[in-house]
Amino acid sequence: MKVLKTDALTKIYGEGENKVTALDNANLSVTQGEFVAIVGTSGSGKSTLLHMLGGLDRPTSGKVFVENQDIFSLKDEALTIFRRRKIGFVFQSFNLVPTLNVYENIVFPIQLDGNDIDAEFVGEVIRSLGLKNMQNRLPNQLSGGQQQRVAIARALAAKPAIILADEPTGNLDSRTSQDVLSLLKVTGQKFSQTIVMITHNEAIAQMADRIIRIEDGRIIKGGESDE
Repeated sequence: MKVLKTDALTKIYGEGENKVTALDNANLSVTQGEFVAIVGTSGSGKSTLLHMLGGLDRPTSGKVFVENQDIFSLKDEALTIFRRRKIGFVFQSFNLVPTLNVYENIVFPIQLDGNDIDAEFVGEVIRSLGLKNMQNRLPNQLSGGQQQRVAIARALAAKPAIILADEPTGNLDSRTSQDVLSLLKVTGQKFSQTIVMITHNEAIAQMADRIIRIEDGRIIKGGESDE
């Protein structure tokens, strides 16, 4: 099943001489359970693409489907709710709430949505990411790698349709990056989670099941899933 699909996704900033085409008819699809890396140099359009895939910014034209829902057919409030329920985010800046402990950070989006916490599932995620003995710590008591593991756990705990990871190891050293990415991949497989990650790091991208390459706003390789 294709959990994510785009149709001629285009994003243009400015007009006239200042016109910049950040995305140019981008078509891609991702199958349930895939771990996909989107690779491109700075300015290639990969961050713009991720923001569109996550419904954080609206395209100039084109469509994004998540579980067959055309997300940009939704009005802003409905899109916000859909995004919270169906899309998990992992950013390089961790984005943890400093006044909440590890466990509270992990379940915060679930509570925000007014849903019951699946304690057994959340516990399994916490154990899988090696956070069992850190649940009562605040973010400032954790290393960067530990904070990113909490961010991954938070994304997984809500059982989204897809996790979007934006340069998730950008603030980590190379060894910690490998450890965190390995955990992201292993836990993704364990929980049959679909993951799309953007990175400029070729070595990190090689850990993915498939690499999508983007240049000058155009997807030049690997855009379509086999299924």
